[in-house]
Amino acid sequence: MTTIDFYFNADDRLQVACRLAGKAVKQGNRMLIYAPEADLASRLDALMWTWPATGFVPHARAHSPLAAETPVLIASGEETPAECELLLNLGSGCPPHFERFSRLFEIVSLSEDEKRNGRSRYRFYQERGYKIASHDLAQANE
Repeated sequence: MTTIDFYFNADDRLQVACRLAGKAVKQGNRMLIYAPEADLASRLDALMWTWPATGFVPHARAHSPLAAETPVLIASGEETPAECELLLNLGSGCPPHFERFSRLFEIVSLSEDEKRNGRSRYRFYQERGYKIASHDLAQANE
């Protein structure tokens, strides 16, 4: 069953996404990042070329010819590459086919809309019996 990690109180969701993707790459894992809005996917793509400041997170769009050999993929549709075990959701709703992944990451910012959407997703997963771990990023920065 998929395990779920919620990261809440994020100052910058995309920066947290880059950090989690970088950590996955360092651990030898492949990650799919679900970014259903084209603008969001483009901003994430651009940020991954410059984050961290001394490097970048190797990534490609899920439909790219380089996808099979790239550790982090960005998808705006329902792509679910078989070799990706980790899924990071940047959408407002539950990502499609999340149960196919061994682990799902949810990032919730400080905005009221995102908090409301995050609570809704949390309840959805909780009601279905998924194991959820919560990480307060505000406490991590203290």
